[in-house]
Amino acid sequence: MSVNTTVNISGMTCGHCVASVTEELQELDGVQEVAVDLNKDGVSVATITSAAELDPTEIGEAVAEAGYLVVASGA
Repeated sequence: MSVNTTVNISGMTCGHCVASVTEELQELDGVQEVAVDLNKDGVSVATITSAAELDPTEIGEAVAEAGYLVVASGA
C-alpha cells in the first residue's frame, strides 16, 4: 500500500527549484514518486508517494538540503 504525503514549500520559483527538491525527496527511504506543483508567487506543493509513512523531520531536512523551507498549510 502506498502513502501520499503533501508538504507546502516556500521559496521555489523555477523548474530548477522543482528538480532540486524532487531529487532530495527521492533520496528518502521508501519514496516511490515525487510530484511538485510550482507556485512561483507563493507556496508550492509537493506530493510524495512512499511505501510507508515518512518522518516529517526527514522531509523538512531534505527540502532544506535543496535550499527551501517546508511551511504550514495556509501560510
